[in-house]
Amino acid sequence: MDPITFPELVTRVTKADASFYGYTPNFAACVAFLVLFSLSTTVHLIQALIYRRNTWWLIVTAVLAGILEILGWSARLWSHKNPGLAAPYEMQLTCTILAPTPLLAANFSSLRSGFKDAAFRHLIERLGPAYSRLSPKWYTALFCSCDIISLVVQAVGGGSAATGVARGTDVETGGHIMLGGIAFQLVVITVYAACATEFFARYFTDRPVSARTPQRGVFTNKLKILSASLAFSTLCLFVRAVYRTIELADGWRGKIIQTEVYFNVLDAIMVVLSLYTFNLVHPGPLLKNSDPDTLPKEEEKTGSLYA
Repeated sequence: MDPITFPELVTRVTKADASFYGYTPNFAACVAFLVLFSLSTTVHLIQALIYRRNTWWLIVTAVLAGILEILGWSARLWSHKNPGLAAPYEMQLTCTILAPTPLLAANFSSLRSGFKDAAFRHLIERLGPAYSRLSPKWYTALFCSCDIISLVVQAVGGGSAATGVARGTDVETGGHIMLGGIAFQLVVITVYAACATEFFARYFTDRPVSARTPQRGVFTNKLKILSASLAFSTLCLFVRAVYRTIELADGWRGKIIQTEVYFNVLDAIMVVLSLYTFNLVHPGPLLKNSDPDTLPKEEEKTGSLYA
């Protein structure tokens, strides 16, 4: 009799025999997260279409992140009945590791400026670019570029690792690549948070980076809400990145990666909170320059900052 190859074996096993996860994905959790991500993604798409002139970037960030999570959790639901099947495991591994990356880009886009429409400006340009270590446009050029690099590295590593696990071949190379990508993302989030923190600290203490007299905008209630939402969303993604870094460093057969509750709480819930934050505190209506108090103090008469 010919020997059974690993791929043939995993298609024959039952729930009790083997699982790529080290556990069988919980049915209720899979359904719950699938519903949560589906609702949020649908609302994000509707909101992006309503404010499409100025928040089109949420389609390629928040909506894309939601779609990836839906695919990932659909695969985990599939794995509930077939935990030893390779295809859904590969799918969920790749999708869930990549999903938060475009969502992180939504945070970067909300902090920088760049909309051509004079009715919309982002936080830094509204409050005063002189208080920022980086120019508003550099937030997009630098952080979004780093985000794309992180996405590519994680995609390459995730695909390699998923294939290796499914075929019973080398997974260490793919795992190390994934670890490098997620660790790089963690560094990017940290630097981003540090730059944002310095900006707000300088704004509140009126200490511009340059000696030039700054154009100081009004920190309206709308901008306060938006700033708080960005901070909360970034914190959630930071927690998730820390978890994923520790998880991958612990190894494919480590306790962390084989404990479902860690994944559900420190990955899925963190992404849910970040996605719903953008649903509830949508940048579209908050950044509308329709109220007089949204103009900077020094520019209320001339409006030159928005010319």
